[in-house]
Amino acid sequence: MSESSDANSRLLLRNQLCHSLYSASNAMVRAYRPLLEPLGLTYPQYLVMLALWEHDAVPIKQLVEDTRLDAGTLTPILKRLEQKELILRRKGVEDERQWLIALTAAGNDMRAPASDIPMKLFCMTSMTVEQAQALKQAAEQIYHDVKNRTCGDGNS
Repeated sequence: MSESSDANSRLLLRNQLCHSLYSASNAMVRAYRPLLEPLGLTYPQYLVMLALWEHDAVPIKQLVEDTRLDAGTLTPILKRLEQKELILRRKGVEDERQWLIALTAAGNDMRAPASDIPMKLFCMTSMTVEQAQALKQAAEQIYHDVKNRTCGDGNS
């Protein structure tokens, strides 16, 4: 294969890992929509609820880290969840300048009906549990590598 044809093949859409990841991510989010509809949640709201079911009463900074949503994206999501009375903002006990995001009783009660959502989504795939775990691990590696720019691109 010549250098020119090799360079051209690198630019074929069908050869792009990013396109496959983007397409799979969009398909997953669309698949979540009917599963989350009975709960009245969007996918980003669901991510916040998952994070809070795991660790309740956390600062916004912790939710940014856990959900990987930036603060500008997270703020309107938190406002909507607060309007739905699923979360509340309260001052921290140790530091009153810091606001904590906590589940309300209704937000905590939503955990039970949401508990079967991950399995319902998994059943839409043809993957084994081992394949899904390997894909999750690979996706996490890609996330961390790209976030930290470990390719020697001069921006490290």
